[in-house]
Amino acid sequence: MTQPQGVNWSRVLVYGLLPALALLLAIAAGLLKWKDSSVRNTDLARSESVAAARNSTVALLSFRFDTVERDVAAARQRLTGKFRDIYTQRTQEELIPNAKEQHVAATAIVPGAASESATHNHAVVLVFVNQTIRIGDSAPAEAVSSVRVTLDKIGERWLVSDFDQF
Repeated sequence: MTQPQGVNWSRVLVYGLLPALALLLAIAAGLLKWKDSSVRNTDLARSESVAAARNSTVALLSFRFDTVERDVAAARQRLTGKFRDIYTQRTQEELIPNAKEQHVAATAIVPGAASESATHNHAVVLVFVNQTIRIGDSAPAEAVSSVRVTLDKIGERWLVSDFDQF
């Protein structure tokens, strides 16, 4: 009769425990890499969307009566969705004719902007705007406002999909 043999602990360690430990370490490393990549992508989206919101706000709110059609066309290239349609209609019906008739010029600067939320393809940015408006030969008027700019990433570009002044 053969006697039962004891457990060979060195085999258990080499063929069982060490591979399991290596697998757990690989999974943990993968999860940390994914988390790091996700944070970096969100940070990049935040940075890019804030820059796009700043530049687009200046483009949307700055124009000269003698170049208003070109200014509006350039600003329109920064827009998407229903907002682009609304902007096109309002500028064609109101802004362009009034700017030409009354010799209106507007210049916007953005002293500050901050990300409210951001994902890899959608962002909301709070933008602070100082705008100078001149009508004909009158003295320039200053206006200060805040805008919530919603952007969607289409391809490689952040485009404005909503623009709410408050």
